[in-house]
Formats: sequence, structure tokens, C-alpha cells
Amino acid sequence: MADEIRYLNPTKTDVKRKKYCRFKKAGIKYVDYKDAEFLKKFLNEQGKILPRRLTGTSLKFQRKVGQAVKRARHLALLPFVTDMLK
Repeated sequence: MADEIRYLNPTKTDVKRKKYCRFKKAGIKYVDYKDAEFLKKFLNEQGKILPRRLTGTSLKFQRKVGQAVKRARHLALLPFVTDMLK
């Protein structure tokens, strides 16, 4: 009994999933800056744009997302700075 190790919860082995670009997978060609709810998926709680390494977005579409978020901010569809956006 003393040499036996027991855990309350089974230990999880972290399985790294392959990141994918949701734009390429869905066949989206144009990132619409007027769709604020979609663009919120690429922002954190403070309203900052999430990096590619977290979202898995390709470089081409990350640039388009950044430009779309900036346009939406300029038209007041998204806030520049916020406290708990989501």
C-alpha cells in the first residue's frame, strides 16, 4: 500500500492538436469588418488582437483580421479598450 501512488483524478496526458486556419477550412475569402461578433473571437478580454500562435490563423488571414478589427474599431463597431469584453 505504501509503494502504491493514487491520484484523485486520473492524470491527463496533453495531446497537442494540430492548429488549423479556420478561414482556409471554411473557404472564407473575405473577412468582413462589419461582423463584430465574428471579430470578437480574435480579441481577448481587454480588446487586444490575439496572436497567430493562439488562434492558429494563417499569416495571410491574420493580416486581414487585424485590418478588419482596426476598421471596426474606427467605425465604433468594436471598442479600442475595454474591461471584460466577453
